[in-house]
Amino acid sequence: MPYETARAWRDAPSRRAVIFAMSGLGKTHVSSMLRDAGSWFHYSIDYRIGTRYMGEYIVDNAKREAMQVPFLRDLLLSDSIYIGSNITFQNLTPVSTYLGKPGDVAKGGLPMDTYRARQDQFRRAEEQALLDTGYFIDRAKDLYGYPHFVCDTGGSICEWVNPENPDDPILAHLSDRALMIWIRGTDAHTEELVRRFDKAPKPMAYQPDFLERCWRDYLEETGLPEAQIDPDSFIRWTYARALAHRQPRYEAMARHWGVTVEAADMATVRDEADFTEVVAAALPT
Repeated sequence: MPYETARAWRDAPSRRAVIFAMSGLGKTHVSSMLRDAGSWFHYSIDYRIGTRYMGEYIVDNAKREAMQVPFLRDLLLSDSIYIGSNITFQNLTPVSTYLGKPGDVAKGGLPMDTYRARQDQFRRAEEQALLDTGYFIDRAKDLYGYPHFVCDTGGSICEWVNPENPDDPILAHLSDRALMIWIRGTDAHTEELVRRFDKAPKPMAYQPDFLERCWRDYLEETGLPEAQIDPDSFIRWTYARALAHRQPRYEAMARHWGVTVEAADMATVRDEADFTEVVAAALPT
């Protein structure tokens, strides 16, 4: 780790952090608060995915839908209209919409082969976006003069790394350059995340083996063919299992590559000074 002690972290002229946790535990909130403080560069992995690595997929998918409407088709073919995605740090809907959900096409689902292909596209995009972190650390300092840097990761970071491998390329890249900070939630946080997800299920990225296992088990449990699976029902059924699958992976990442901050403690952070102290408390004295 680049900061071996609390004192080294507090005294560092340049603090660099990579925050990881389940989606909904405050990664983006804290990162945005640090950015608003004025001296922190906020690097959003999901934003990088949507603008750099999946932008063409997202726009082409929107164009494909528009081409099915004769009025819009004529305007597109004559270059009379432009279709783009309006991705922001706070609105990553174009990415999740493209990722989609498997199941009945009539209910907004995707054929499973298409869904698998998009999952693979997202995996490759997220891996590359994570490996771009070092470039953005240098860019933030050299181009813009930011002394501090925070990387706001996606919830699926744990799906593409092996925390037990000391040579894991992504974790080695990140931990060599920044302090990796896990925001650890409680069972109560998990219950609340499940409740929220049940009200508004959103697309997720899954480790391929985990996805195949869940898909097989759900088909067996429901007795339905793939084309009749309700997309929202499947991802609701999968969500709690995905959280349980990810928890030990996050824990291993923190144990081998970083530090742990409790979600309740991170929730007390109101400014840059609070963040510095909460993280310092997780480091050796």
